[in-house]
Amino acid sequence: MSRSIQRRTFLTGAAALAVAATAVGAPPATAAPRASAAATSTAVSAAASTAASTAVSTAFELPDDRAYPEGIAADPRTGDLYVGSYTTGAVYRATPGRRTAEVFLPAGADGRSTANGLKVDRAGRLWVTDSTSGVDVYDLRTRALLARFDVPGNAPRFVNDLAVTADGTVYLTDSVREVVYRVTPAQLAAARGGRATLTTAYDLSGVVAPHPSGAYTLNGIAAQDGYLLTVDMTAGALYRVDLATGDIRQVALSGGDLANGDGLELVGGRLWAALNGTNTITRWRLSANATAARLEKSVTDPALQIPTTLVRRNGRTLVVRSQFDKGGPMGPGTPETPFTVAWVHGI
Repeated sequence: MSRSIQRRTFLTGAAALAVAATAVGAPPATAAPRASAAATSTAVSAAASTAASTAVSTAFELPDDRAYPEGIAADPRTGDLYVGSYTTGAVYRATPGRRTAEVFLPAGADGRSTANGLKVDRAGRLWVTDSTSGVDVYDLRTRALLARFDVPGNAPRFVNDLAVTADGTVYLTDSVREVVYRVTPAQLAAARGGRATLTTAYDLSGVVAPHPSGAYTLNGIAAQDGYLLTVDMTAGALYRVDLATGDIRQVALSGGDLANGDGLELVGGRLWAALNGTNTITRWRLSANATAARLEKSVTDPALQIPTTLVRRNGRTLVVRSQFDKGGPMGPGTPETPFTVAWVHGI
């Protein structure tokens, strides 16, 4: 997801554009294409930038005019989508066929003041990160809080995004401490109904490139086939963590980089990334062992309104439009309301 407070360091201007509203379950197949803005980051090579083959339209609206959304998660069993508010901690649910999401967990639920990364696991549990403390786990059927995991100690932390592996283990990035935390199914079972401490699985502080004091590093994370991929949003680098050996290596990127990299979506041999400060979505082709990635396509459009996270549904890409630069954590101003989640076609 995104590093909201200090991501203003990387922010460029983004004019809000009006888009047509459509149902969550039925994105328009004939939406008029929208010309892309010129890429403003080295994360997008000129050769890869696209315009006429892509379009941005509204998938659904959020009910709160101060939502400033950040994370998004899909429930593969029902098709429901969950979106978190960075500024209030609320979580919204969008069901297929409806144009407006509903409040699933209210602002301030269980003492949470912010909701960053979201994921739904195969057991029907919703994981919601709170950048200031850790992660909350909810039963989607009852909305009950099942467990809470906290970052140990009092040192600065910024729990950011998370990924769920096939065996149910959850991995979470910390943008300040440059570590990846882990919650196993056994740890979740032991903590059920109470609180527990997050444990560090991997420390990337020794491999992340030098960066200015106060800058955030690890952000989006994705899991597949025995490895994790996580992005360093400041350096624009991608790292691969081998879950069997613990080996950490930088992925060789060609055609561009991942500066301003936020949410990641990994499907098969392709990786999608939201680049928040440049209003860009990129798609990468991974090598067979995910040690290299080639930029296949990119879309840069101010209508993305500072994209933070994304998911793939029905062959299209759903993107959270945070508007963090419009009176949110990245700058003054007035947001365009209602806040929305977009379909991005053609990538």
